[in-house]
Amino acid sequence: MNYSFEYIDIILLAMIAGFIFLRLRGILGKKTGHEENISATFAQEFSPKKEEFKKIDENNFDEKAKADFLKGAKIAYESVITSFSSGDLKNIKSLLDKKVLSDFNEAIKDRKKKGFISETTFIGINSADIKNYNQQNNMFEVTVDFVSEIISCVKDNEKKLVSGDPEKIKKVYDTWKFSREIKSLSPNWLLVDTQA
Repeated sequence: MNYSFEYIDIILLAMIAGFIFLRLRGILGKKTGHEENISATFAQEFSPKKEEFKKIDENNFDEKAKADFLKGAKIAYESVITSFSSGDLKNIKSLLDKKVLSDFNEAIKDRKKKGFISETTFIGINSADIKNYNQQNNMFEVTVDFVSEIISCVKDNEKKLVSGDPEKIKKVYDTWKFSREIKSLSPNWLLVDTQA
């Protein structure tokens, strides 16, 4: 008689796991092999074509420019979060300032040295708002406040939980600063600072 309850428990757990898998797949989607090149998309979202190019400064950073900027910033935010978590920055190097790239590489090396494994599932961005923007000499800087939902945890090499919770969605608040040279014909913005 006890065995029948165990089978029912197993069946119920399998059904719950299947439901969760289908919900996550519905929310996150699946890779088809036809995904866009992230760094190329980010550059295109941020700027008009070369023949339409105009310098960016405080006078022409209007509502349309802000909306276009935020569209690209959201793509960059998700890309940077997931790439940093996986420990592979090669696809996002063109989005990062040298200092930020160096800091990220050091953090990844430190994590590997300790034998830690980072697991992150990016759920989505709740909001992305421009906090401020200004011109510093020949650079135009835009600071963005992001609020996102992420499932993240860190495990050691024996798969024991070090921090975070692999089953809990947490709300994350980040402030990132992007920069672009005003007179440059390059449409690329660089991530120059991150604050949690």
